[in-house]
Amino acid sequence: MKRTYVLLCAITLAAISVSCSIDDDQTNFRYTTLKTVNASLPDTFELGRVYNIDVKMFRPDECTFSETFDVVRDFTDSTNIRTVAAIGIVLDQADCAAVNDSIQDSFQFEVIYTNPYLFRFYAGDNTNGEAEFLEIEVPVKHNQ
Repeated sequence: MKRTYVLLCAITLAAISVSCSIDDDQTNFRYTTLKTVNASLPDTFELGRVYNIDVKMFRPDECTFSETFDVVRDFTDSTNIRTVAAIGIVLDQADCAAVNDSIQDSFQFEVIYTNPYLFRFYAGDNTNGEAEFLEIEVPVKHNQ
């Protein structure tokens, strides 16, 4: 019994060490912020509902893909300002052809306040290196 236990532990340890090895053949990637080209929001929100917000982003090459969104609430000025950055993945490959295309993805947003929401989508940097934003305000209607 003890010999079977030792053999089982040795096999498990070997499987773990082989599965954790880092090969040069594995694909590496890095994260990047994608520029928002357009965002599709409703004309009005309803209090308490969840909405899918569709975002179109610039895709510079075929090795860039959409991953997620970073939606940050502005605590300094208002509870209803949201700054949105599309986060992409860029595969580290030498043969990435330029496509200068757009890709679309979405995120869910729940309306919990009655004041209008201001969305500020990152649209890239200007010639001075300062961030520019596509701003869209959406009023909230609430049933009384």
